[in-house]
Amino acid sequence: MKDSHYDVAIIGAGMSGLAAGIRLAHFGQKVCIFERHNTPGGLNSFYSTAGRKYDVGLHAMTNYVAAGIKGTPLGKLLRQLRIERKEFALCPQKQSLIAFRDCALRFTNDITVLDTEVATKFPAQAAGWRRLGQTVRTYDDVSLDAKPQSAREVVARHITDPLLTDMIFCPVMYYGSAQERDMEFGQFVIMFKALYLEGFARPIEGVRVVIRVLLDKLRTAGCERRMKCGVARIIEEQGKAARLVLDDGGEITAGHVISSIGFAETMKLCEPSHDSAAGANTGALTFVETISIYNRQPAEWGWGDDSIIFFNDSDRFEYARAKEQVDIRSGVICLPNNFDYGGANLPEGIFRVTCLANYDRWAHLPEETYQADKRRWFAEASRSARRFLPPVDDAVLEKALLATDMFTPRTIKKFTGHINGAIYGAPNKIRNGRTHLSNLYLCGTDQGFLGIVGAMLSGISIANYHVLQGSTGRAR
Repeated sequence: MKDSHYDVAIIGAGMSGLAAGIRLAHFGQKVCIFERHNTPGGLNSFYSTAGRKYDVGLHAMTNYVAAGIKGTPLGKLLRQLRIERKEFALCPQKQSLIAFRDCALRFTNDITVLDTEVATKFPAQAAGWRRLGQTVRTYDDVSLDAKPQSAREVVARHITDPLLTDMIFCPVMYYGSAQERDMEFGQFVIMFKALYLEGFARPIEGVRVVIRVLLDKLRTAGCERRMKCGVARIIEEQGKAARLVLDDGGEITAGHVISSIGFAETMKLCEPSHDSAAGANTGALTFVETISIYNRQPAEWGWGDDSIIFFNDSDRFEYARAKEQVDIRSGVICLPNNFDYGGANLPEGIFRVTCLANYDRWAHLPEETYQADKRRWFAEASRSARRFLPPVDDAVLEKALLATDMFTPRTIKKFTGHINGAIYGAPNKIRNGRTHLSNLYLCGTDQGFLGIVGAMLSGISIANYHVLQGSTGRAR
């Protein structure tokens, strides 16, 4: 028989929920993670179709640093979850590119490469770039009580060229901004460090390696996990989350509840529901992604240099909800083959393209129209992205094509529960994780630590800050 009372109940088995569960169980907390779906990982998971495994979300893990570098998010994560570095089997990127219509900036996991690119192509901005880097390095981005401020306003004190400004913001926003056209500066700093000061890496087998390690640590620590068993309601009594009603009608109680499913989504679970609070902080930014599998390595077509390409082909970079179903003017190309796997490589070529989208224009289409629109936008997004790669004849690509797939905002909503299919959740983050209930906390996307490493650190931080501090097993 399943237990009905826990020290901590965690809603959602995404990266942050799994990390929180491991951390708490290490200190003797009786913990259970409740997940509505049958696959863990949340926004960063994988699925199988026709014998192939496809990553969802993961282009690369950010915050990568080489072994031996101390005081970094990756090092803190490994230490606090008791993970050996080799278990993640991370392989660094070769290089990546910010490609705009009339300019391109190359960057690697060595910040001096980007420093040189900026100084060469924007010499008048070199001093400002250095000042911005120093501001970022000294900013306390892990403070849970930092006052919000506009990233655009802070960056403008250092960088005056609008093209360079847009190029700096493009990767940072695509990899972590829930706000249109701007970011909270703390969020900007987190992503600037994660992408530019640290860098990209991935396991050769993709995100399932990371999930496999987390599940192993979860089992070893003794944390319970209930899959296909979501939380339907959070019953409020006397300012606390008194009971959780599960999808199957069962009920459990917990001293603390940590929700990783998002602010608005959590507020809607509460009974009485807090719809007005949810509506005032619901995200709208969502994406489509196309995946093409080839029987050739991308390098054979001259596509072998860049791991990730952030592209834009408009006068100004417009990071906002698409007016049509998809905005193909900008996006992200990921070529997973182009990481340094130490002489190995993926058995097939993979070409992924991510573009901004509009949830409302996908959500309620009849199935036949939905499938037709997917085919149309698949072709449009792929064609737009390929402008930023060496040209390859359509017939050559078609002959080498083995399989395709595509997800839309509707897919995201179905498998994550995120309102509007919003990848990065609420525009206004709750840094301290607190809610209107004294024992209900947020971790993950809407707490504000971004990326896969950031999500796991979010779970750890909320577990440490709200549960372990003051408990019998104090966090170390």
